[in-house]
Amino acid sequence: MSTPDYLKVSDSEVLSNSWGTLTRHRIEYRRRDGDWQEQVREVYDRGHGATCLLYDPERNCVLLTRQFRLPVWAAGRDPMLIEAPAGLLEGAHPEDRMRAELIEETGFEVSDLEHLFDAFSSPGSVTEYVAFFRGTYHLKDKVAEGGGKETEGEDIEVMHVPLDQALEMIRSGEIMDAKTIILLQELALRRLTG
Repeated sequence: MSTPDYLKVSDSEVLSNSWGTLTRHRIEYRRRDGDWQEQVREVYDRGHGATCLLYDPERNCVLLTRQFRLPVWAAGRDPMLIEAPAGLLEGAHPEDRMRAELIEETGFEVSDLEHLFDAFSSPGSVTEYVAFFRGTYHLKDKVAEGGGKETEGEDIEVMHVPLDQALEMIRSGEIMDAKTIILLQELALRRLTG
């Protein structure tokens, strides 16, 4: 990617290269008034991801997961986070990776996934963008146990939640994950506008 004319990178230093890469950048940024301003920013890179909300129209349910999230605990919240299935791309095509994650996390295999959009959730400090998908599932689509991979530290509970209850769980604070909220609201809007 080329550097735009309003940005000069003075220095970049890798602070950590373990689970992801944390880099401190010293930059000069040309503001809208034409003045140059020096800034120091830290950027975390762990790769890009995909997420998917599966909906069962016969039962009016969505397929969600619940799992432990250490950063949520560190922020002082209940670390057992309710989420739409998701995973890192790790070099795979987003739809292919999402299909594998659905089987791994939930045990469900679906025939059709629709790519909705890509979005950044924390662009002030994290490079990750997430590919958002939706799909339809039925109980007969279960092909594996699900629950995630123990070797990756996963211990995932699969939840079949009525859509209206899931929307209420956003309002009550039971669902706090941004990607899940976006997907649930997209489904609710789609159903309203038919």
